[in-house]
Amino acid sequence: MPRSPTTPPPEAVLPERAPEAPAPGTRLGSHYEHCFGCGPRHPTGLRIDAVAGEGLDVTGEFTIRSEHQGGPGLAHGGLLTTAMDEILGSLNWLLHAPGVTGRLETDFLAPVPVDTRLHLRAWVTGVHGRKVYSAAEGRIGGPDGPVAVRAQALFIQVKLEHFTKHGRPEDIEKVLDDPDLMQRARAFEVNP
Repeated sequence: MPRSPTTPPPEAVLPERAPEAPAPGTRLGSHYEHCFGCGPRHPTGLRIDAVAGEGLDVTGEFTIRSEHQGGPGLAHGGLLTTAMDEILGSLNWLLHAPGVTGRLETDFLAPVPVDTRLHLRAWVTGVHGRKVYSAAEGRIGGPDGPVAVRAQALFIQVKLEHFTKHGRPEDIEKVLDDPDLMQRARAFEVNP
């Protein structure tokens, strides 16, 4: 059976946490205030609050609100996939290198009702060159609750110019004019 593109190859390694990574227990905050996944200023966004774990893992949580519905009273599957993408992307803070989603595979195991608090956990499963392999799960009712959604992902490490070159110019300019956002972006300037 062929290996899934989100499964690390045999030559992948589990790297050390970057020395510049946020300390365990640190709230990671938003990488961009208008991000649908973590941005505090997005009116209907998820506002996922991610926290650095002890090793190469992060946790987070968010509440499914009415505007997140797919079927009546239930979270939309695409929204749950977005939550998985967001928590998996947060792992890049621990590696001290920005990355973008290359592939994301999501398995839905149980329906998630509106007003449910979904507890997320993601961890790095291997790194090979610029490829970062990771996995995540979302649990209902607490960190030890039943698993509702699982995901595996492949992220590709990129240089910061990836965002400035491909982003919408007016949004890039707003970030460049915001000293707090620029300080967070500069934390990644040591990209391999």
